[in-house]
Amino acid sequence: MTSLDPFVVEVIRHGLSAAAEEMSLVMTRSARSPLLREAGDLSSALTDAAGGLVGQGRDIPIHLGAMAYTVPELLKVWPAERFREGDAVIYNLGALGGNHLNDVKVVRPVFVEGRIVAFAISLAHWPDVGGTWPGSYLAQAVDTFQEAMRIPPMPIASAEGVNRPVLDFILANVRDPVSCEGDLMAQIAATQAAERRIHELCAQHGLDVFLASLARLHDLSEAEMRAALGDLPDGVYEGEDFLDDGGPGGAPARIHVRIEIRGEEAHFDLSGSTDRVTNFCNTTPFIARSAVCYAARILSGRDMQQNAGALRPFTITTRPGSVFEPGWNASVAAGNHETSMRIVDAVFRAMEQVIPERLSAGGPATSGLLAFAEPRPGDAWRMLYEVHGGGEGARHDRPGSPATRVHLTNTSNTPVEVIEANYAVRIEEQSIRRGSGGAGQHRGGDGVVRRYRILSPTMWLTSCVERTVVAPYGLAGGEPGLPFRITLDRGGVESVVPGKTNMVLQQGDLVTMESCGGGGYGPPAAP
Repeated sequence: MTSLDPFVVEVIRHGLSAAAEEMSLVMTRSARSPLLREAGDLSSALTDAAGGLVGQGRDIPIHLGAMAYTVPELLKVWPAERFREGDAVIYNLGALGGNHLNDVKVVRPVFVEGRIVAFAISLAHWPDVGGTWPGSYLAQAVDTFQEAMRIPPMPIASAEGVNRPVLDFILANVRDPVSCEGDLMAQIAATQAAERRIHELCAQHGLDVFLASLARLHDLSEAEMRAALGDLPDGVYEGEDFLDDGGPGGAPARIHVRIEIRGEEAHFDLSGSTDRVTNFCNTTPFIARSAVCYAARILSGRDMQQNAGALRPFTITTRPGSVFEPGWNASVAAGNHETSMRIVDAVFRAMEQVIPERLSAGGPATSGLLAFAEPRPGDAWRMLYEVHGGGEGARHDRPGSPATRVHLTNTSNTPVEVIEANYAVRIEEQSIRRGSGGAGQHRGGDGVVRRYRILSPTMWLTSCVERTVVAPYGLAGGEPGLPFRITLDRGGVESVVPGKTNMVLQQGDLVTMESCGGGGYGPPAAP
């Protein structure tokens, strides 16, 4: 094809984005778990036939970045010729372009005129995927086998319908099979919705134009990213941040990045980061790449479409044996949303002298996770997966916002009414943590306070929170915000709950989450 109408390319680009958005709407309106239908811990994406990302919903950045690698890695073990129209495959293995095991993917090839032209990917964080501890987060897991069920690529659906033996196998290995089945059916339906929209685009514009437009979208994003890198000064920049623990003797674990910008290309070297850590904060190289690509997009200062073309100007290096390449049997549950955030902050620290006007001070760069697991009669469990925002870091021209989320997370808190209607938990307080933001010329935003009263005889708790030791940093002389703090009041005796732990609660216990404040920007005014 010698010519391609740029207006048609834009129509197809927005059509792909709308299809991905529709996938996410199908999920939120059909899923059973409050984590999906209320908090929105899910993501949707479309790729071309080779697996290059071409469309995504406004979902979770860390999911979407990793999905740029999902289909290419899947095709290495499940070749394209093996697929038939109507097929859908389910899996969660980190080695296949993956995240942690709770993030379960359903991938559907889209056939037009007898050939695969695209793939639809629905990713959902399942509140439980089996494993040692309810909720599938074990803070001291020595390997990933203790964390959750490992699902290799399996045919979950075909043109004849759902593959019942595979579904039964999965449901037999999770603690809340009813919710799990509902969530999985929603994922399958989401990929079917995307299939219909792609068929419509091809029918409207023709298959040749559709395929040529996908290639053009990659080229346009590559050109825009190269132009953005070209606007940055050439040089070598280094930055670091720290996990609260996981280093030798439980000390903070170093996350380091070396950035080399040369013309229209950039190399991000993460090999100086800590070795494989002693808790569940290891992660996959795909998550490391996802975090780098997110940070680079912010550095670009441009609102470009994130697709495979935008990744072409980057090279990203990790080191075997490190926290980002710990081996496929390492425990990785927390690395998905905790260690990835440390990469983003390390990149921003490296560039704070170059583009300070594009950066915020440190904020709630953590999931702020409290997972409650309630045993129910009949050997079933109910899972409440609570994520908490905090105070945004201040910027050069304004204070930080209170009670929000930053960077790679994009979930909502579960409404109090939903929690109290579905779980033996009472929310006794939801408020702003006044004064938690760091001082500065512009003050950091304040965090939040949420208190959970346990009403059932027992409740199993998991905490997975960073920024309890290493507080959100200030920029340009601003002061840090207050760190996260979790406490347990049992019979009037208060104790501090570690940021990463598993414990069993009793009826009447009161768990309080006080989330961090954001760092300030600029020196505080003299008193």
